[in-house]
Amino acid sequence: MRRYKTQVIVNPESAKGQTRKRWAQIKEGIRHFIHDFKFEFTEKPLHAIELTRAAIKDGTDLVIGVGGDGTMNEIANGFYEDKRIINPLATLGIVPSGSGCDLTRSLKIPKRLKDALTVITEAPSNAMDVGKVTFRSTAGGVEERFFLNVADFGLGGEVVRKVNQKRLERKATSYVRCLVSTMIQYKSKRVRIKVDDRELPKDEYLIGAVANGGTFGKGMKIAPDAKLDDGLFDFVYVRSMKFLEFCLNGWKLMNGTHLGHPKISLLRGRRIEAVPEEGETVLLEFDGEQLGTLPATFDMVPQSLLIKGYL
Repeated sequence: MRRYKTQVIVNPESAKGQTRKRWAQIKEGIRHFIHDFKFEFTEKPLHAIELTRAAIKDGTDLVIGVGGDGTMNEIANGFYEDKRIINPLATLGIVPSGSGCDLTRSLKIPKRLKDALTVITEAPSNAMDVGKVTFRSTAGGVEERFFLNVADFGLGGEVVRKVNQKRLERKATSYVRCLVSTMIQYKSKRVRIKVDDRELPKDEYLIGAVANGGTFGKGMKIAPDAKLDDGLFDFVYVRSMKFLEFCLNGWKLMNGTHLGHPKISLLRGRRIEAVPEEGETVLLEFDGEQLGTLPATFDMVPQSLLIKGYL
């Protein structure tokens, strides 16, 4: 059986199905830069994990993901088995083709196909940090997943759930629209939070964002100074705000000037623990997918994954 050094994993449903329609063009573009590769389409949730894991075990050196942040999350999880990286020399490349592509902003990967492929062929393979989150799944059990960009709990989890339920195109206006409509009815949650050895004061929290990369929600600069290779999370937390106060200040998320607000704080650390008070249900999302609830523990895995991009 022939072995390929490059495996392309395509989520045909990404970008609201546009990836499937554009696949012939994307494939020809890849062929222009990388002559010999194998490609496979994902067919179900978590399929990209299986395909990636099998490819790396079979000797693949470069896995190229075609899709958005959710697709890259699954592919990245496929680099690991039993909590360990399968091949430390295997590298992830990204062709942005999704509704949400926030990770590529931090990696300076352009949206244009030719430019993105140039990054894959010319950029160095850099070791980036990866987050590991242990959480309560929607089925009620305890699960563990890796994430690349941002995990957040509270309002953000509710917004992502609403965006997905409504099947809205993941553009900035979709997130802002759902953010405002969710905030109208949302009540801040009582959560006990610990950052490394520092326990935060008991309070009601609106947002808790565990940021490896700098942006989420289609370009909202939640952690403008976050770096993908510094070995630390930028943990941004927002204490309870009334609707009007949030509306007057929420726009600052777009340009990253929100950190000056007295109810918004940032701490850096390697481990964040978030436990809801009794009776509270707090939704959790990471890399744009709403997959469970608190309690959750977020652990930094420094410089764990090789990726094509500019850190």
